[in-house]
Amino acid sequence: MDQTKQEDDYGYGLFPGIQRSRFKKGSIAESMFTENTNCQLMLKVAMDKNPYAKLLLSAMKSSGCTAYMDRHFTCEDCDNTISGGFDAASSQVVLCRNNIFLQSHMDRVVTHELIHAFDHCRAHVDWFHNLRHLACSEIRAANLSGDCSFSNEFTRSNFGLKQHHQKCVRDRALRSILVVRKVPQEEAEKIVDEVFDTCFNDHAPFGRIPHSKHDARFAFRDYENRSRYYTNL
Repeated sequence: MDQTKQEDDYGYGLFPGIQRSRFKKGSIAESMFTENTNCQLMLKVAMDKNPYAKLLLSAMKSSGCTAYMDRHFTCEDCDNTISGGFDAASSQVVLCRNNIFLQSHMDRVVTHELIHAFDHCRAHVDWFHNLRHLACSEIRAANLSGDCSFSNEFTRSNFGLKQHHQKCVRDRALRSILVVRKVPQEEAEKIVDEVFDTCFNDHAPFGRIPHSKHDARFAFRDYENRSRYYTNL
């Protein structure tokens, strides 16, 4: 076995369902599988109704990276420590059907992973060999997806005043890196700190930090208005 593969599987070990699908994709057995059906239904709602996801999908389409539900999203069984991931090798968002049971959770996971997909589309991200690239996208995903919204932090019993949002973003980005890469925590912390300010202040394609669905709706409206403006130039 390749030594590099032994040392770091880039997080693929967290998604055993990708390696060994229980049913042939598209089969009647799969469509009847309850967890998969629920996952697909919640994904459809997120793509059609959630303003975060709608803005990201629109921005990706404008950048030449149209995302299709049947091609770029997959519901799989995962390790119980994670809810989803972005597979850069296949350009797919992976959703953990055995760990996502609420629409609000699905909305947040889809948004988080679509931010990675958007970064993959717009930039030459070296996901597998450049930890700074990975750290930057994780910072952006934690910052812009609603992961660190007041309501989510409240449910986690995390409270704070001054720069609490920044601390949440940093902590969640760091945790994500440590989950998918076998690197010392000190090294991961150093890399996150090095790129934090630049990546935290990169709000594309939202134009702002959407702290709530209300903010995301306004950001989506503004994005659509900008798109129509440039189309008419």
